[in-house]
Amino acid sequence: MTRQELLLSARKIFARDGFEHARLEDIASDTGKTRGALYDNFKNKEEVFYAIFEENVERDRAELAPVLTAAPTLAKRMQALVKYLIGVSRDRERMLLNLEFKLYAIRHPRRRQRLANLHDAMCLQVSVPEMSRLLQQLGRRSLRARRIGSLAISGILDGLVLSHLFDPEVLDRRELERNFKLCLNQILQAGSGRHRPLRLG
Repeated sequence: MTRQELLLSARKIFARDGFEHARLEDIASDTGKTRGALYDNFKNKEEVFYAIFEENVERDRAELAPVLTAAPTLAKRMQALVKYLIGVSRDRERMLLNLEFKLYAIRHPRRRQRLANLHDAMCLQVSVPEMSRLLQQLGRRSLRARRIGSLAISGILDGLVLSHLFDPEVLDRRELERNFKLCLNQILQAGSGRHRPLRLG
């Protein structure tokens, strides 16, 4: 229970202050715990950060895999993916943490490979085999092609959400979702050999 409480607090603090400026004391005190309690569960601040994203991977696996498996057609699976990712985009805290995660990796190149490997899982390529199969069905046969597809999907989502948070009156939620569907349609269809775009809802 203590570990989960600390992770919930860490999500809030990291999203609010950014990884570099977040303090372990603030994470612990936010839950009414001591710094020692935090070290009983995590080696350092970086391990707390990793644990947040590992938890996201597990959540994606639990929630998305059954939906993709149950969808009867390729078009329905694409629609299910779009719906799920739009749901993720509504989680302001998670989206801020995603951006913070990538910025941290860019600023710390020696740690980038571990973060990149974890990012592969976050993009649902490792954690959700059904996602990998969906990309293969859409013409992305090689591991590299599937990684490119996953990074492109993640990049479009991150960029649109960042612009939405920056100026929500212009790029409102409706426009964000409309543009995401348009972009995702192009990414998923690239290399598939399809000439007529599938409707993504």
